Amino acid sequence: MKKLNLKIKDMPYAAEEALNRLRVNIKFCGKNTKKIVITSSVPNEGKSTVSVRLWKLLSEAGFPTVLVDVDLRKSEIQKKYQVEGIKEGLNHFLSGLAEYEDVVYETNIPNGHIVPVTTLLENPSALLEDPRLGELLDRLAEDYRYVIIDTPPLDNISDGALIASMSDGAVLIVRCGETSKALVRQSLQQLDRVGCPVLGTVLNRAEIRSGAYKKYYNRYGKKYGDYYGAYYGGNTTEKKAGTKE
Repeated sequence: MKKLNLKIKDMPYAAEEALNRLRVNIKFCGKNTKKIVITSSVPNEGKSTVSVRLWKLLSEAGFPTVLVDVDLRKSEIQKKYQVEGIKEGLNHFLSGLAEYEDVVYETNIPNGHIVPVTTLLENPSALLEDPRLGELLDRLAEDYRYVIIDTPPLDNISDGALIASMSDGAVLIVRCGETSKALVRQSLQQLDRVGCPVLGTVLNRAEIRSGAYKKYYNRYGKKYGDYYGAYYGGNTTEKKAGTKE
């Protein structure tokens, strides 16, 4: 199996601890929760950062975990983490130009594998609707304990919701003070419509000592109390309320 070297910088201690709490809460979502979508309402909310960090922590904790980059329009993983040495990726697999063994790469992270993107596409919807994507995710779920799926935002394209419909659950990333409550509500409704359980929500870039997240999301706790979990502080932090374990 080909090996890739991902250049992942260390994070501040508080942020690392916050993500560790997220990892622990993911672990308690149950043995049948394997294919996990990490998504957001709009771009620049931090979903790719959370995807990579969560994948890394789960892998280092001893869980065989694969990161699947499904953001064929604008891959932040390809750009931010300077992944080099990739010849064939998800786009090749979905096009029928490569097979499973060709696109699953070992990495420098122990127990961590990745299915990367090599070529960005303006309109990948037809590829994402191909049955090969569902088949790929199902096979990865057989081979790995966790499949972390970095998707496009849910705002104005159907790609994210389509991918979520193939998963066991979703974590919604929300940037504190930037994403409107209407957009968050819309995203939750989109996930609900495609039958994707919301495992929790990461409130990104929030001040730990502020009570902003309580005021900002008070209305959602009433309607989505069975599914909605709030994480707050640093970059990503601990679960505060509502997520089913």
